[in-house]
Amino acid sequence: MKSLSALRTIAIVIATALVTSLFWITIYNGAGDSARDTPPNAPSGAAEIVADLPPGKAVTATTEADSRLVIAPSGLAIPVAGKTSRDLIDTYTASRSGGARVHNAIDIMADRGTPVIAAAPGTIEKLHFSEGGGGISAYVRSDDGQWIYYYAHLDAYAPGLTEGQRLARGAPIGTVGFTGNASPEGPHLHFAVHRMAPGESWHEGTPVNPYPMLTSR
Repeated sequence: MKSLSALRTIAIVIATALVTSLFWITIYNGAGDSARDTPPNAPSGAAEIVADLPPGKAVTATTEADSRLVIAPSGLAIPVAGKTSRDLIDTYTASRSGGARVHNAIDIMADRGTPVIAAAPGTIEKLHFSEGGGGISAYVRSDDGQWIYYYAHLDAYAPGLTEGQRLARGAPIGTVGFTGNASPEGPHLHFAVHRMAPGESWHEGTPVNPYPMLTSR
């Protein structure tokens, strides 16, 4: 009888332990799902906050600002860390050089040294410098080959950035500056988007206004 009683006691203890373990596992998983569904400290005005994991040779985000992206409904990330769509001004087709040309891009004003990140995944097709133009700049072609994203007036490239390198959305490209024909009094990212026809090179394509893509306005 004593042996039977002891066995019954052991069985009750084991059953209780199993039920308790299952209870805490369920609670923990539920809390994890909630944390993933609703990231903390989401900035107001953001359509979505995500943290993309760079595949392959993509540059890894190195700061919290880089890894928490403000995503427009188009799927493009705001390419300057810490900025939302409400910070953007539509400078597309604004007059430049005394009316001699129009501005086929938007300027995103930010302090010098602010991280510039990839608005969309793609491959770096050209790292270019133009003293009288975009200064330190990068041309990134989308994975489907139909778009070129142009980042200009950079202060510097992100460490290790090379042509032919694939970038995930949100990977660092460089920092905001005023190289080229930009004014030191107004550091900014010159961000342009070109629709590419088959066979067109990095410096070709048809410009498209990035402002609606980043704001849906």
